[in-house]
Amino acid sequence: MLEKIPHAVGAALSGLKAGLDRTAYHSDFADVPEGIGLTSLAFEDGAAIPARFTADGIGSAPPLAWSGLPAGTARVVVLVEDAGSPTPNPLVHLIAWNLDPAAPLAEGAASQPQSGLDLGQNSFLKAGWLPPDPPTGHGPHAYLFQAYALDTPLTLAEHLGRGALLEAMQGHVLAKGCLTGNYGRV
Repeated sequence: MLEKIPHAVGAALSGLKAGLDRTAYHSDFADVPEGIGLTSLAFEDGAAIPARFTADGIGSAPPLAWSGLPAGTARVVVLVEDAGSPTPNPLVHLIAWNLDPAAPLAEGAASQPQSGLDLGQNSFLKAGWLPPDPPTGHGPHAYLFQAYALDTPLTLAEHLGRGALLEAMQGHVLAKGCLTGNYGRV
């Protein structure tokens, strides 16, 4: 959808970015200790997200795995935010909560609401993975794949949004980890 924005408009907006400091990792949970290793078989930390996981490909959610969870971890939350979006706050690409600490996310698992996972609303108000779709000419966007170890399962409304998730997580986050993938259109 955003690939249809003219290159000149994307370039004109290139200085507008939500910023890393607006992501949950660097704001709401800045004081939470790091320690979770978050990895993907699809890309390395700081590398480009392959097109197959974006709006330019099939748009499948990439596989994710975590390690180094602290003792007492009952559930894992994954939140993916686009710090490069030309919006006041990062765009939310995925909210998944009550994930089994021992079970990684397989490729495509978070793509569909009928997956059996607890999935919240992305910024397009749909449950599941929102494939990266940055405006042409806007430059590369940093997508922060964040994992949080929680000391308890969360009882939340189906298809909740970012604000409700972050509020419910307060006081329950034991550790965090981050994997950054980049994607942009020339």
